Amino acid sequence: MTLPTHPHASANNLQTGARVALFGMLVNLIFATAKILGGLFGHAYVLIADGIESALDVGGSFVIWGGLKLAARPPDETHPYGHGKAEPIAAAVVAFGVLAAAAGLAIQSVREILTPHYGPAPFTLGILIVVIVVKEILFRYVNRIGRRVESTAVQTDAWHHRSDALTSAAAFIGISVALIGGRGWKSADDWAALFACAVIAANGIRLLRPALFEIMDTAPRGPIVDSVRNAAAAVPGVFEVEKCLIRKMGLDFYVDLHVGVNGSISVHEGHEIAHHVKTAIRQGDSRIADVLVHIEPAKAVT
Repeated sequence: MTLPTHPHASANNLQTGARVALFGMLVNLIFATAKILGGLFGHAYVLIADGIESALDVGGSFVIWGGLKLAARPPDETHPYGHGKAEPIAAAVVAFGVLAAAAGLAIQSVREILTPHYGPAPFTLGILIVVIVVKEILFRYVNRIGRRVESTAVQTDAWHHRSDALTSAAAFIGISVALIGGRGWKSADDWAALFACAVIAANGIRLLRPALFEIMDTAPRGPIVDSVRNAAAAVPGVFEVEKCLIRKMGLDFYVDLHVGVNGSISVHEGHEIAHHVKTAIRQGDSRIADVLVHIEPAKAVT
C-alpha cells in the first residue's frame, strides 16, 4: 500500500486567486465610495444601496483573499491534508454576508418607498454606466480565472461583480424612470433598489450551495471519477477497480481506491502495482494531490 505524501500542487493557482481577489477588493472600494457619495449628493437611495452592497463586497473580497492565502499553506502536522478547506469556508462566509446584506437593504428600501424624498439627480446615471461596464468586464475576467483554477471562492468573487453589474443596471433603470416620469415617479429608484435586493439574495443562495457541498465533502461531479477508474484499470496487474472515493480539498482532489489483483502474488509485487496505480492516476490529472491505494485479491482471479 502506498503512503500519502500530500503534495500541495495547487499553491500557484491559489496565489493567483488571492491576487485576483485583492484587485477586486480595490475596485469595489473605489466604486463603493463613488456610489455612496453620488447617492447622497444626488438624492438616489438606490445608488446608496448599491454603494453599500459594493462596500460589503470589499469585505467579501478580503475574506476571499484571506481564505485563499490560508488555503495555499502547505500541509503540516495538524493539517496533514493541507488547509484547502479554508477556500470553501471563505466562500460560504461571503455568501451568508450577501444574504444578510440583501435583507438589510430590502428593509431600508421599503422604508424609503414609504417616506417622501427628493427625486434623483441626472449625474447619478453617469456613475452607474461606468460601474456596469467595468463590473461586467471584471466578472468575465475573474470568472474565467476561477473556472481555470477550479476555485469556488474565486468564482464566488466573480459573481459578486456580476451581481454588482445587475444591481447597478436596476438602479440605472429606476433612476431613469424617476427622471422621465417626474414628480409622481420619485420612488422608482427605491423600487429598483428593492429589485436589486432580490438579485443580491438570489446570487447569495447560488454562491452558498457549492461552498456548502464542498465543505460537506460532496462527491465531485464530472468525468474525474471515470478518469481515475480508467487510469487504474489500465495498469498491468490490476484486474478490477472497486471502491473509488474522491473528495475535494481546496483546489486539490484526494482519492481513496480499492483495486483487485492476483491473490497469489507477493506483498512486494502488490506494493509495486499500487505504486504504478498511484503514478498513473496522478499523471492523468494534475489536480489530484494524492492517491491512497488499497490492494485486495481480485474475485475473478484465484
